[in-house]
Amino acid sequence: MKSRPIVPLSVPQEQRSIYIENFELATQASDNLMLFAGDQKVEHLNDDFFGVGIAPEDNDPVHMFEIASKSKIGVFATQLGLIARYGADFSKIPYIVKLNSKTKLVKTSQRDPTSSNWYEVKDILDLKKNSGLKILGIGYTVYLGSEYESEMLREAARLIKGAQENGFLSILWMYPRGKAVLDEKDPHLIAGAAGVAACLGADFVKVNAPKKEGSSSAEALKEAVVAAGRTKLICAGGGNTDPEKFLKDLYDQIHIAGASGNATGRNIHQRKLDEAIRFCNAISGITIEGKSVQEAIDMFKGL
Repeated sequence: MKSRPIVPLSVPQEQRSIYIENFELATQASDNLMLFAGDQKVEHLNDDFFGVGIAPEDNDPVHMFEIASKSKIGVFATQLGLIARYGADFSKIPYIVKLNSKTKLVKTSQRDPTSSNWYEVKDILDLKKNSGLKILGIGYTVYLGSEYESEMLREAARLIKGAQENGFLSILWMYPRGKAVLDEKDPHLIAGAAGVAACLGADFVKVNAPKKEGSSSAEALKEAVVAAGRTKLICAGGGNTDPEKFLKDLYDQIHIAGASGNATGRNIHQRKLDEAIRFCNAISGITIEGKSVQEAIDMFKGL
């Protein structure tokens, strides 16, 4: 039996039960998080939703909501505007509201990346109260190494404090990026980014899987998991990957590196609905239910 989550001391006494409820709902009382990422409509524009090899229905935002409503996920992370538009039809989905996003149009060669918040925590709390939706927390991206990192770090700290004061969870997307960053996938640098998320007080930190010559991705991830401390580390799913390889990598991230879950977007929503649901459930099988790789593959195949 899993122990109850450690509640940060910055969560007010009267909000502790709400924080625990949100944490246990998001993790399905497993301590691990299966995050279905749906924030790429801004981040990657329509490149992830329309084109060769992408299910035609993915071009319509409702596709992601249908997947999230019919699959075993922990949370669905997307922007407030989409939640406000579709939430009435999908009220049972547990949501994380992504507070900042930017497009990929401005390249690092033109300007270091920066992404300011679109909304305040109060706006998220108002939406939750007015709609009755299961909004469990907030998400925010920091581009560590950008010349604008101080603004993003200050903003992240303020938003996390506001989230904790209202019993919300906080998830940081921590991406080393900018002209000062020579290798975004360097394991030591990713570990440093995970440690920054811990210093900011985030509940979860989402990082890209590192790459190190001569080591598996899972082995290279160990440093970051330890550096994150009590902030739980989850790995981004990345671009479209062979399902069996994806599930094997995920299993290793959790069982070799000690990661606490995953954040997967394109590898799920670019599939047709039935296949996307089966893949979601296979990912949750490993992340939440402790399934083996073969058991998860069989779930994906519908066996």
